[in-house]
Amino acid sequence: MRILLVEDDRPLSDALALSLKNANYAVDCVYTGADAMTTLSIGQTDIVVLDLGLPDTDGLNVLKSIRKKNATLPVLILTARDKVSDKISGLDAGADDYLPKPFEIDELLARLRVLERRLGTASQTIITIKNVSLDTAHHTLTIDNKTIHLPRRELMVLKALIENAGRVLSKNQLENKLYEWGEEVASNTIEVHVSHLRKKMPDNFIKTIRGVGYCISKSGE
Repeated sequence: MRILLVEDDRPLSDALALSLKNANYAVDCVYTGADAMTTLSIGQTDIVVLDLGLPDTDGLNVLKSIRKKNATLPVLILTARDKVSDKISGLDAGADDYLPKPFEIDELLARLRVLERRLGTASQTIITIKNVSLDTAHHTLTIDNKTIHLPRRELMVLKALIENAGRVLSKNQLENKLYEWGEEVASNTIEVHVSHLRKKMPDNFIKTIRGVGYCISKSGE
């Protein structure tokens, strides 16, 4: 899952980005409303975390601009404005969620998981398909009730596929969910991750749809 973090407080932005990366998100950081809209125009963002007190414009203006271009992109407002009237203004302007500062990172991550579930086909944080169970809150994988340890990128690929079980994700879609701006991605990176995953998963759990991408069926069949 790829998050656009729009926060002009650079120390806070750096700390949040690190926490989000540790939670297996890819994070793009920008510090102004203009840069946020430029980044969003590329179309690779899954969720926006938006501060309202930006140096070049009010975050609500950014939110309204987002909604004119994309009615469904999840936006979570993260701001020091904590009055009820501020929350109402943010939600009425099109925000999906509103979290006042200061906040606990665990609460932010929980709210992001809710937005993720709206985007995917999963309805809860523990997703079980046949004998495979992935806990997206604690980043743990079990197969036949045995814990399987995966490298971060492999876990991110598996999470994307399981959360979208029944849908085909292309190579480009998976790359966009895993890698941030400036990261070098080899042409066969996704194929390598999937190949390594297949050695650890049940037979035929991850299917290749030739010329399209990869898929995990909801039934595991």
